[in-house]
Amino acid sequence: MRGRVAGVALGAVAVLGLLAYRRYGPAAGADPAGYVTAAADRGSIVASVGATGTVNPVKTVQVGTYVSGPIQALYADYNSPVTKGQRVAKIDPAPFLVKVHQAEASVANAKAQLQKDRANLALMKLLFDRNRVLLSRQLVAQNDLDTARTNYEQAVAQLAVDEAAVKQAEAALDEAQVNLGYTDILSPVDGVVVSRNVDVGQTVAASFQTPTLFLIAGDLTKMQVDTNVSESDVGQVARGQAATFTVDAYPGKPFHGSVAQVRNAPITVQNVVTYDVVIAVDNPELELKPGMTANVSIIAAEREKALRIPLRALRFRPERPAATPAAATETAAPHHAGGPSGAYVLAPDGQLRRVELKTGIRDGQHVEVLGGDLREGEQVIIGLRRDGEGATAVQRPPGFVGGRRF
Repeated sequence: MRGRVAGVALGAVAVLGLLAYRRYGPAAGADPAGYVTAAADRGSIVASVGATGTVNPVKTVQVGTYVSGPIQALYADYNSPVTKGQRVAKIDPAPFLVKVHQAEASVANAKAQLQKDRANLALMKLLFDRNRVLLSRQLVAQNDLDTARTNYEQAVAQLAVDEAAVKQAEAALDEAQVNLGYTDILSPVDGVVVSRNVDVGQTVAASFQTPTLFLIAGDLTKMQVDTNVSESDVGQVARGQAATFTVDAYPGKPFHGSVAQVRNAPITVQNVVTYDVVIAVDNPELELKPGMTANVSIIAAEREKALRIPLRALRFRPERPAATPAAATETAAPHHAGGPSGAYVLAPDGQLRRVELKTGIRDGQHVEVLGGDLREGEQVIIGLRRDGEGATAVQRPPGFVGGRRF
């Protein structure tokens, strides 16, 4: 009986020891089955730049007023189609019409004065010529001739003053007529009224700042998305690149466009620098409306049938030299597309071997392999298997080896 108990105790100790060895032993993960691998294959890779933006009309015009006064009538409302030169509102013209009449009276007065002074000039010239003849006959004094000459020259000057006064009065009349014409608010473009900011009877004042009465958008079948692309990504964006975006109004429906412009003016908000990238998009069904928020993906590069490996293969790093496969983990290694990098493969003897690679573009899952000692179909390590599970890869923090911290 004592021997049976001892045997049971020894068996329990052996089982516990085996479990502890598997859990904490230095050989944990040394078996190739302890790694999660993936094959280098060929497929498509699409490198994209993500950004958010706002849907806007290509052309938007703020229609204001040059003169002040109460709104007498409105001829356009929200969503009204308008043509260039069409009257969209009317400001009460009464005070401006009075000024036109005053200016017309001033012009008539100036012309009458001009006519009067022309007659006076003719008289002064006649007297001057007569005194000159009389002086040659010694019938008048020299003083009479000088006086006549002075009166004649003053009449000539007065006629020039009157002609200038007529032009000045005519200019004032033109100004009054122009201001009267400004009481008709006209659309400067063909388009659609997006917003109306006034009502009939409301008084608008244009003394210091021109008030905006209407916001008119151009052709709404042609829209653009103004996006903010970070300075770290703007180098990948160029005119002509394809872009897709979605809006909350139509979830799951992608809209397609292309990069029309990469503007050079920086936009700095809280020390974050972005650049405005304009995406041109057709809107034949008028589904897109001004002001919608768009989630944009700009296709910076695309490869078909490229040799590729998972991005996780580049982040896998052993914590000890490659001769000790047990000491391995996944860490984030900084890397720039096109620069040197490396991945790890399992040698036939079960050891880790680093393969130097030259990488190209990348998407969220794969990276393109441009060069290096890696062939299609070769297995690269992307992580470790969780103890006791068959296919789940885990990340272990640096300093952990086989479940123990050093």
